[in-house]
Amino acid sequence: MSQKLRWGILGVAGINDRLMWPLQNARTADLRAIASRTLDKAKASAAKNNIPKAYGSYEELLAAPDIDAVYVPLPNHMHDEWTRKAADAGKHVLCEKPMTCDAASTAALVAYCRSKGVRLMDGFMWPHHPRTHKIGKLLDSGAIGQVKTVVAAFTFNLDGLPTSNIRMQPQAGGGGLLDVGCYTTYAIRWWMRAEPVSVWARAEFVNGVDVAMSGVLMFADGRTAHFDCGFTHPLRTWVEIVGTEKTLRVPNMWIPDDRAAFHLCQQDGEFGEKVEVVETPGENQMVHMLDDFAAAVFEKREPHPNADEAVKTLKVLDALAKSAREKKEVAV
Repeated sequence: MSQKLRWGILGVAGINDRLMWPLQNARTADLRAIASRTLDKAKASAAKNNIPKAYGSYEELLAAPDIDAVYVPLPNHMHDEWTRKAADAGKHVLCEKPMTCDAASTAALVAYCRSKGVRLMDGFMWPHHPRTHKIGKLLDSGAIGQVKTVVAAFTFNLDGLPTSNIRMQPQAGGGGLLDVGCYTTYAIRWWMRAEPVSVWARAEFVNGVDVAMSGVLMFADGRTAHFDCGFTHPLRTWVEIVGTEKTLRVPNMWIPDDRAAFHLCQQDGEFGEKVEVVETPGENQMVHMLDDFAAAVFEKREPHPNADEAVKTLKVLDALAKSAREKKEVAV
């Protein structure tokens, strides 16, 4: 294998726009091809993005001998099928989150890819940002004391909640929990450094999908964490990690700006606060994600974070979905 991972993209989804520049600028990436179910769409995307090869079917791209790995940006309900087909073709897979729509099918998919000897990672970008590594080291050093709770939000206004939008289609794995609640749940697990034992959630449903949800994750040691997510509030993309001594606030957690700041906050007197701003400027988390994935391929090891994280997150999402529908606390 070359020192650059030769990439293909399965589908011409709008979400590709976020990864196009990183795929063309990461030091380990060589974007070779894009496929659509119609050749004209593939050719148009290839021309627009200066991609050398366009294919009129996903199967053709997977059969190409000069492709090492594929990015799967397809709708949620199609991830399982096409990740398996990519694995059958010996291609490594970066799959758009969530990996599938439930924990059981994700666990089966992870096992299948391992049996085929291909690397699999879901497309969460924030774990790869140097800011995330910096925060992790701070927590490990005890800088904020013991972590007591995490509060996370990921919301945006999906104007009019149109059923034409795939996020609003239950048969396609739609809903706010799978679309953006996967971020808040993953972050809570990540920063609490533990798995919740039960959850409680409430949601608003439109067209059979959750469009707004809030909930509590409960842990065996008595700690709790809180989140809200969905399509009915303005853009909110933050995480707050509350320690016994300080609070660490991360604005733009999922989509950091160029400064990539976080705030270390300490109580000063009864109602005062001292705030230290820490920046990690000039980093592109998608470039880091691609380079981290390529390193796992080249070194013949599991990527970090590995695909088991997707299974653990989806176990919690399954419980949250059940809790919201049945209006009761649910064990994870």
